[in-house]
Amino acid sequence: MAGLSHTVEPSRLAFGAWCHATDKQIGEGDIRASYSADRIGMGEPIRKPFRYAGELWVCVGTGPAEAEAYRLVHPSLYGGTARSYHDRCRDGDRARGDQAGFYDGIVVRHAGRELLMAGPPVTFVAGEEAQLSLF
Repeated sequence: MAGLSHTVEPSRLAFGAWCHATDKQIGEGDIRASYSADRIGMGEPIRKPFRYAGELWVCVGTGPAEAEAYRLVHPSLYGGTARSYHDRCRDGDRARGDQAGFYDGIVVRHAGRELLMAGPPVTFVAGEEAQLSLF
């Protein structure tokens, strides 16, 4: 995950743990919980986006202490070509090499409305205290 990055509180990237009693994930950070690459690929509504710097974002990739995400914008604010995930996949290698990122311009649904993913992707990394806790 290269490119622009922002440091966030480690708790926002926490994995959490599955609670069998309540049948849900407990303690998962809001950034990690927004992971929706699986849903985007299936044409399903995305999971709850997270807020950063006053904007909505959705995560498409995670690592041990980082997550890759795209900003979500209203279609009227997007300056490029809107397309479905299926259409973007047809572009193959060209789409994967796009400077704005593979998911740039993909139409997603959340809470009954359409939004567009705007690239380039940003990597959110756990803050310094996460690094210190390893030692």
